[in-house]
Amino acid sequence: MTAMQQKGAEGFLHRFEGLRERLPGARLPWAAALRDNAAEAFRASGLPTRRLEAWRYTDLRAVSEAGFDEPLTALDEASGLPPMHGEARAVFVDGRSRADLSRLDGVGFAAQSLAANLREAEGRLGALCRPDEQPLAALNTMLFEDGLVVTVPAGMSGGVLDMLSLASPTERPSAFHPRHLVRLEAGASLTLIETATGPEGARYLHNPVFEIEVGEGATFIHARLQQEGAQGFQLSTVYARVAAGGTYDNFTLNAGGKLVRNEIHAELAGPKGACHMNGAQLLGPGQHADTTTFLDHAAPDCASRQTYKTVLSGKSRGVFQGKILVRQPAQRTDGYQMNQALFLSPDAEIDSKPQLEIYADDVKCSHGATVGELDAEQLFYMRARGIPESQARAMLVEAFLAEAVEGVSDPIARGALEAAVAGWWDRRLKEAA
Repeated sequence: MTAMQQKGAEGFLHRFEGLRERLPGARLPWAAALRDNAAEAFRASGLPTRRLEAWRYTDLRAVSEAGFDEPLTALDEASGLPPMHGEARAVFVDGRSRADLSRLDGVGFAAQSLAANLREAEGRLGALCRPDEQPLAALNTMLFEDGLVVTVPAGMSGGVLDMLSLASPTERPSAFHPRHLVRLEAGASLTLIETATGPEGARYLHNPVFEIEVGEGATFIHARLQQEGAQGFQLSTVYARVAAGGTYDNFTLNAGGKLVRNEIHAELAGPKGACHMNGAQLLGPGQHADTTTFLDHAAPDCASRQTYKTVLSGKSRGVFQGKILVRQPAQRTDGYQMNQALFLSPDAEIDSKPQLEIYADDVKCSHGATVGELDAEQLFYMRARGIPESQARAMLVEAFLAEAVEGVSDPIARGALEAAVAGWWDRRLKEAA
């Protein structure tokens, strides 16, 4: 462990010990054994460095140096909240539930604050998470105080649920680590539109962990809009297990933040399950975004699709690492993985590492990566017909991203993602003006 890595880890461990010492009246009086084991793992590993293969392209020295402290929630008003996409909304400020800003009554299924419903949540904590293997999951397990707990009963259509994560406009660097648990029972369905945002000048770390269980024949659409502030860090980890005949459909849009990592671990645990992990990274000057996926085909007759696209402008850097593991029992697997990057600047950089690891005989798997610039002939053609250059470039970028966004089956979620993409490009044009 390097000196800087050790310093960053010690800050988080000091906060953990301070909270634990105030037991039993402290905010961490529950899941003590789970937290202690995670703290031991984090103490041994520290924050990951580029010496680890999984972190080869993403440097967390800025996180180690920031000196993140406990957040002081300062958002008192509901003004300025984005419009709801569905009829229900769960709001978190600095990782803590805000019942006064949420609207969860009458949704027909259980959607509650983790901290307010410990009895239901504690038995589910850690079912999928692996803090001994992922240091950021260990960090979350040490320090989480709240999160969203969702249970959709068998056969129920849960509709659309909004989840909004806000960072408050505090002056000191702060860190929060929410833990979210989602369970869809057999035949259930739900669309979750998750939006994360924060003030432009605030320096904060948002380190969420999701544990998602998709039951037999259930369908979970998970649309993630990452729009953190310009100085914000988001390091998220998603764990999903899909039972027989179930579908997990994830789309992540990285369009904000100074340094972002979106890590997904999905397991197709039952026959005829499906997993779609798609996304887009829209990067401006000084931004770094890393998408890392691990898809475990553990059962036969399952299908998976991954399409990730990155648009890079200015001096930005994108990363895609995707691995598909096909175990020996997973015969008749159908897997596809593609990563494509579009450069809008000669100063940008992309690192792409798609991987296949196959132990079954009867499979159909493919992967690939492409890198390119806007087509000069297409741009000339559009400008020759009176289309301004900025509009022509916008049209070509939107066409590049269309394939990824069109894969989102829920029209409400797809519309939210398309609006976010358009908003990102509008901001880039204003900054260039």
